[in-house]
This record gives sequence, structure tokens and C-alpha cells, in this order.
Amino acid sequence: MPCPGSPMTYAPRKTARAWRQPVFGLATFHFGALIICFTILLLVLILSFEPAAAVAEYLKTFLVGLHLDLAVALFMTLPLVLWFVLLPHRLLSFPPHRMLFLLGYFVAWTAELFSLIAEYYFFDEFKSRYNTVAVDYLLYPHEVFINIWDTYPVARVIAVCAFGAAGVVFVSQRLALGMWDTPLGVRNRLLSLIGALAGAAGLRASVCPAEARFSRERVINEIANNGLASLVAAAWSRNLDYAAFYPILPRAEAFRRTRRLLEEPGAAFEGPPDSLQRRVAGNPANPRLNIVLLLEESLGAEFWGSLGRKATLTPELDKLSEEGLLFTHIYADGNRTVRGFEGVLSSFPPLPGDAIVKRDRSENVETLARILKRDGYHTVFLYGGRGIFDGMCSYALNNGYDRFVEQKDFPKPTFQTIWGVCNEDLYQRAVEECRALAETGNPFLATVLTVSNHKPFTYPAGRIAEDPKARRRENAVKYTDWALGQFFRAVRRERFYSNTIFVVIADHGARVYGSQTIPIRSYEIPFMILGPAVVKNPARLSQLGCQLDVAPTILGLIGRPYQTLFYGNNLLRDPPAQGRVVLNHNRDIGMMRHDRMVVLGVNKSVEFYRGDPNTAEMARAYRVADEDLELEKDTIAIFQTADELYMQRKYRVQENPGTE
Repeated sequence: MPCPGSPMTYAPRKTARAWRQPVFGLATFHFGALIICFTILLLVLILSFEPAAAVAEYLKTFLVGLHLDLAVALFMTLPLVLWFVLLPHRLLSFPPHRMLFLLGYFVAWTAELFSLIAEYYFFDEFKSRYNTVAVDYLLYPHEVFINIWDTYPVARVIAVCAFGAAGVVFVSQRLALGMWDTPLGVRNRLLSLIGALAGAAGLRASVCPAEARFSRERVINEIANNGLASLVAAAWSRNLDYAAFYPILPRAEAFRRTRRLLEEPGAAFEGPPDSLQRRVAGNPANPRLNIVLLLEESLGAEFWGSLGRKATLTPELDKLSEEGLLFTHIYADGNRTVRGFEGVLSSFPPLPGDAIVKRDRSENVETLARILKRDGYHTVFLYGGRGIFDGMCSYALNNGYDRFVEQKDFPKPTFQTIWGVCNEDLYQRAVEECRALAETGNPFLATVLTVSNHKPFTYPAGRIAEDPKARRRENAVKYTDWALGQFFRAVRRERFYSNTIFVVIADHGARVYGSQTIPIRSYEIPFMILGPAVVKNPARLSQLGCQLDVAPTILGLIGRPYQTLFYGNNLLRDPPAQGRVVLNHNRDIGMMRHDRMVVLGVNKSVEFYRGDPNTAEMARAYRVADEDLELEKDTIAIFQTADELYMQRKYRVQENPGTE
């Protein structure tokens, strides 16, 4: 006790060693809780999707997953450590700060738990951890989050997450008693900061991008990955330096090979050896036929009875196929609408990263609309949704389309979802637009992109027998088929019908499935050409092809001369083209020819596959033949030259080839 009357004195408060500080008890708990959550999700994915793999691969899944989870959890713990290390103790112990911190900690954990549950649903839809699709979802919240709200029990999920987050906060405070009152000395702060940063740097250095690609089974690799790490990698790779991450050839060889692949009868290259511009011969006296191009959302070949489904979902299209040209071995170039957009309209390979529809050098690129505009056509693009989505409106208007009709141009739609107006409204407007264009006396191109066959899979009641409240993909496909049947019944009554080419093609398949790095079997789509002006003898055509071939095939049917840089082939030329398919899946690109496929991955990896994707999944090939190596070089050449032409803004027809 101090002497009476003497000043009150206190012994200085001792500071504990850094690792004994209650605040680091909180950090340790936070780190451990994240690891537990990540591990639970990994187990749930394995039990839910049961990928075919050996016991050793399952063990490696856990080990690789744990390594990636440790790195991600440490980086997610680092801000917590830095907050307490860098903030002065008098501010840390300030009561309002405590309240704000606990509130922020609660919100952060609610968001984290919600992200983990959302990742399960994302995996269920795409058989993938967060990828470029998830990045797109973050960039377009209007369409995406309202769609998610309409499709999933979001309110209940948030309530569960909030309850779980409250439990995490409660336990954390019980395990870190006194953390607000125990100061951390300068020396301990410095050691803690150095230790945290060194640990994060060490774990980051130990993570290899190819680490989660140890199995032949793609789904196993996806399960082993970490969702947040995959999301960051997808965002980072949207505009990556192609030559730095993918195999390349000497420039002259790349262009030589590409020119050889694009050679066809009646086409002559213009300009120097590094130019792909060519003039395709034709008869200028041929009539300039109208074109109506129907780009169908998610309408994979798996739904068509005429393409092999026993219980068909497309009776209208099956009947139409009997009077048209139906291609039976056509594949999408990717699994996103923008990939179908660039493939069908620009005949451009699907580069890794973003599609060119969304990139910043697409103000002047070659499209079907540009070619037809040079021949006197009028052009219009009709889309059921908002043109701002994925930059589709700006891409269309900058590259050959006169007008862009979108959701806001339908003042009183019959029915709409968050993605846009229903197919029947869009088709009715398309008929009206085509009629008006035909009355001008000029030929026209009308491109129509639908949205109905998309989650939440709702449509107007009374059109088909199935209840739209069921929200099933199969029902949405049936409605899509019904609406197309209505459209063709309507256009048959129009004067322009007899001199118009009608094209039905999907933007991509309905879902991704398969064990390959690029699951090509799920990429199969329909491609059908209709119209008495060009279809004299209906037929089923077995040529192998992809979306890059759509525009050259249409132009070949018209038969007028034109200039082009397109990477596709006319599937109807004589002799038939050597069919090939170029592909993109996340950050992987590839090409299939005959029964062989090459996949190029980030960090210059190469994989080879063999087999017929129409009968079974293609199998990984480890013994490489000369034919595989040739296909590898051709694949490299296609993507390398496409990247160069795009990055140098040369993917456009020039009046004097070889000069700027």
C-alpha cells in the first residue's frame, strides 16, 4: 500500500510474448476455422459428385487441397494479424472500436459461409470451382444476383450463415479473453509482422498453378482446388500475356501453318506471308439472300431427338430438320454466350482469358455483319436481355450492325425474367423487323439471341403442358422448341421467306460434364440451315466442325465474292474441308481433328487425347505419335496468330493488305 498522502503509483503492465498474446489466439482460431470449413466443403463435394478415381487419387486430393487451403487461409488471416499489429493499443481498446470490429468480423464470416455454400451450388451447375463464369457474375450483379435470388433459397441460406457467423464470433471471443486489454510491445509487433509476412510469402512460393491438375479426372482436380484461389486466378488471367503462358512457334512457321489450314478452293491470300486476308471467289450475279441467324441460349445437342435423344424435347425442331440441312457433328468453341458470339459472328478462335466481345481492342474487328455491309446489306441485332451485359451491344454496333434491339425496346412484354423477355416476344419482334427491312428492298442480316433457356427456367404459362413453376431445364427447352415452331409458322407467311436463309445454332451446350481438361462431349451443339432459297434436298451432314465454320458456310451458300480473315471453313465446299474444332474451357485451349485432341494449358503445358467424343469420353494419351505432334503445332499456330492479329488490331479486312 502507498503511504497516506503520497501519489498513487502503479507497476508497469507486462507484455506477454507475441505468441502468447490473446489476439494471436484469435488469429489461430480464425485460421483453423477456415481450414475446417474448406475441408468440410471438399468432403461434401466428394460425397455429392463421387468422381471416378482410385484411392490414391482421393488421398492426393486431400493433400493438394490441404496445401492450397493452408495458403488461402493464411492470406485470409493476414489482414487480421496486420490490423492488431499496426493499430495502436489505445485505439484497439477503445470501446467503439471493439463494437465495430465485432460487427465487421460477424459480417465477414457471414459472407465467407455464404460463399462456401454458393460454391457448392456453383459446382453443381458447372462441375468446377469458381472460374471465369463467377468473375462475370460479379461484374454483372443486376442479372446475376436477382437470378440467384429467384432460383435458390437465398434468404434461408443467409439466415443460416448469419447464425453460424454469430457462433464463430462468440467462440472466438471466448478463446481470446483479454485480447482488448493486453498490450503488444514494439518488439513483439515487429516480430509478429515479419513472421506473418514471411509465412504468407513462403506458402505463396510453394503453390504451383499446375498443382491441382494431377489427375486424368477433371472433376477430381476441381475438387482439390480452392474456390478463392481459383477465382483470383480466373480474374488475373482474363487479359494475360499469351506468349508468356502458352507454347509458341517461330512467327513465320505459325503463319505458314495457319495459312495452310485456311486454304480452300477459290480462296486466294492477299498480302505478305504474315497476312491471313484472302479473297473468296463467287458469282457477283448471285442474289443477295437475306439471313436470319437464330442464336439459341444453351440449346445443346443432347436435347434433340434428331441428334440422338430418345425422349426428345424438341419435336418442332425435329420436324424442321427433315426439311433442312442438319449438321450432326458440330461443337461450340466454349461454354459461355460470348464464346458463341465471337465464334459464330467473327469466326475467331476462343483465346484464353476474356472473349474478344469483352476486350478493349474490339472496336474494329471482322464479323459476318461487316462482310455483308460491304455488299449492301442492312443489319440488325435483336437480344432479349440488356445490351450492356458482356459488352454485346457495343461489340455489335462497332462491328457492322446498324441497330441493336434489346430488353428496353419491349415496353409491354408478354413475360420476362431477370435475363430478359421471353423467346416468343423476341421472335415476334424479329418477324416485324425483318418485314420492315424487306420492304426497303435491300437484303438484310437479322441476328437473334435468346435468353429463355436459362435459369430460373421460367416461361409463360399455357404454352406447353409442363408447369413453369417447376423451373426445370427440360421444360425450358420444350418452351424454346415451341417458340421456334411458332416463329417458323409465322415467317412462312411472310414475303421475305422465299429468299431468306434461316440458321439455328446454339451459343453453347447446356452444361459442362466430363473428366477431360476440356470436356468436349458436353460441347456438342445443333447447327441447322433452313429456307427454300438454299435447301433443295434436305440432308443430315456429318462433317466435323465448330462455330467458327458457321459464317463461312452461310457465305458459301450465298455464293457471292467477298474478302475475309475468318478462321473457319465452309462446311459445304467441294471437296469437303478437313474438319476441326477449336475449343476453350476456363484457361485451357485446344483443337480436335479426326479422333485426336490437343489441349494447351497455362504455363505452357500440353495434353493429348484420343477417341470419338460421340460415343465415349476421349482418353488421355501418353504415347505421342507424329500425328499428335503435328496437331499440337497446328493448334499453337491457330491461337498464336489469332492473339497477334487481335492484339495488333489487325483482325479486319484492309483495302491494301500488308499496310496500316
